[in-house]
Amino acid sequence: MLEISGIYKAYRRQEILKGVTLTVKPGECVGIVGYNGCGKTTLLSILAGARKADRGSIRYNGREAVGYPRVFAEEAAYVPQENPLMEDLTVRDNLLLWYRGGKAAMRQDLETGAGAMLGVDKMLKCTAGKLSGGMKKRVSIACALSNHAPVLILDEPGAALDLECKEIIKEYLKEYMAGGGMVILATHELGELSLCTSVYALKEGQLTSIAAGMSAEELIHQFR
Repeated sequence: MLEISGIYKAYRRQEILKGVTLTVKPGECVGIVGYNGCGKTTLLSILAGARKADRGSIRYNGREAVGYPRVFAEEAAYVPQENPLMEDLTVRDNLLLWYRGGKAAMRQDLETGAGAMLGVDKMLKCTAGKLSGGMKKRVSIACALSNHAPVLILDEPGAALDLECKEIIKEYLKEYMAGGGMVILATHELGELSLCTSVYALKEGQLTSIAAGMSAEELIHQFR
């Protein structure tokens, strides 16, 4: 279980997050929606340990993560909105660079794990910089999940992807959740929100639960 309590973050004198509290259980997918600049990326990067909160608690399966980088590294897999791959390297070399395991584990993953399901095994000789945005996203997810983390944190996973890539990633997320994985994603995509067991609007620094299955017009109305 992921338990987030009282997360605050300010830049200079502007408070971005004002006591964010959230609980996510195994097999759940939590969607976070909000206008650009409302703090979604800030929140997700804090949950992944990539950025520090000013105060608050983040507990992964009972383990306090704030102040303990190792807990973040073991419990969370993070796919940021921006592509983290080294553009001049091949996909294989990127995997060797980012993969959190030995070569044997990586080979197995490419045969039967996340790498295989995401189709990364078919791209190994390609230069990362020549891949489409969707292919890069698939490689990034495979790299992030190499630590077999129970929580997958995704920042706009479907942004600028074609329909085929979106469907491949959605199918993988279903499998991940079916195995007890927890997913937190920030998104503007109604298709991705359809995966979510719960949806929250981030507005004025706080999360507010909203009904799942809303239309685009109904979602927009939540921020007026």
